[in-house]
Amino acid sequence: MARAIIDIHCDLLIYLTRENSDINTTKDIGSSLPFLQNGNVKLQTMAIFAPTVAESHKLGLQQSQIFKYLAHSETDNLYAIGKEHLGTLDTIEGIGMVASVENASAFCDEAIDLKEGFKNLDLIIQNVGKLFYISLTHHAENRFGGGNYSTAGLKDDGKALMDYMAGKHIALDFSHTSDALAYDLLTYLAKQNLDIPIIASHSNYRPVWDHPRNLSDEIASEIIRKEGLIGVNFLRAFVNNDNPNALYDHIAHGIALNGRDAICFGADYFFAGTHPDQSRIPFYYPAHENASRYPDIAIEIEKRFGGEVAEKISSGNAKRFLDRLWD
Repeated sequence: MARAIIDIHCDLLIYLTRENSDINTTKDIGSSLPFLQNGNVKLQTMAIFAPTVAESHKLGLQQSQIFKYLAHSETDNLYAIGKEHLGTLDTIEGIGMVASVENASAFCDEAIDLKEGFKNLDLIIQNVGKLFYISLTHHAENRFGGGNYSTAGLKDDGKALMDYMAGKHIALDFSHTSDALAYDLLTYLAKQNLDIPIIASHSNYRPVWDHPRNLSDEIASEIIRKEGLIGVNFLRAFVNNDNPNALYDHIAHGIALNGRDAICFGADYFFAGTHPDQSRIPFYYPAHENASRYPDIAIEIEKRFGGEVAEKISSGNAKRFLDRLWD
C-alpha cells in the first residue's frame, strides 16, 4: 500500500484563476486532482500567490475564495483540514487542504495602507479557515523585504507583519528570502522574542546545488534547530540541471544536518505553460513531474534511507509540525 503523503507547497490556486482552468487536468499542472489522488496525497498545502504588482491583493483574495469554494464543493473530494483531522489523515476519504500565503503582496500591494493589508489578511483567513504559513517575499524586493533574487533585508513593514503574526499559530516561511532577509528575520525573532515557528516550505540545499533559491547550511540548520520544516523542492532548476537523482542528495544533506525530523515534501508544482524562460524546460524530471510519482519517490527514499525516514518525510514530520502549530 502506498504511503500517505503530505505536500506543503503547490500553486494550484493561482492556476485556477486562469480562464478555462480545470482542477481535473492531467496536462497543465502536476498538483491537479487526479495526480493528487493517484499519489495518495492526503494533505496538500495550497499557496495563495501573487506577484508584486499593482493591486496584487485582489488576486490573493480571489484565490482565498477559490479555496473556500473547493472546500465546500460536493464533487471534488476535497476538504479544509483542521487539527481534528490530523490523527486520522490516513483513513479519511478525500484530500485535505490547508492554505498558505506565498508573498505578502497577495494581501498587501505596494500602494495600499498597511492596516488595509492586514484587513485583507484577516479576510483571507476567514475564507480559508486556517493559514499554515506566510512568506514575506517572492523573487523580487517588496515593501516587506528582499526576495531571493535581491539583496534587501527586513523592512519596517516586514517587522510590523511579524509583530502581527506573533501568537497567531501561523508559521514564517523562508523559501523566498534573500540571505539578508533570512538573517534579519532570525535576528528580529530573537530580539523581540516572537512566538512564530519557522519553515522553508519548498527549498533545497545550496551546498548540493548552488542556486539562490536553495538554503545555506546556516539557515537550514537554524530552521532544523527550531524544530521547523524544510520541504524538498522538485523543480529541476533547484535540484540539479542534469541529474534527477540529486533529489536524494538533497535529502541526504538535510539528514546530515540533523534534519531527520524536519524534511518533508514541498514539490512546488505550478503551471508552466506560459513561462517566458524556455531554457528551463523540462521544469521537472519525468520521475518527479507530478504528484502521482509520490509512491515511487517514497519507495526510493525507503531503499536509500530506511522505512522510518521514509515515513517521516512522506507525512510524519509535517503532521507533527501542524499538530504543534495548531495546539
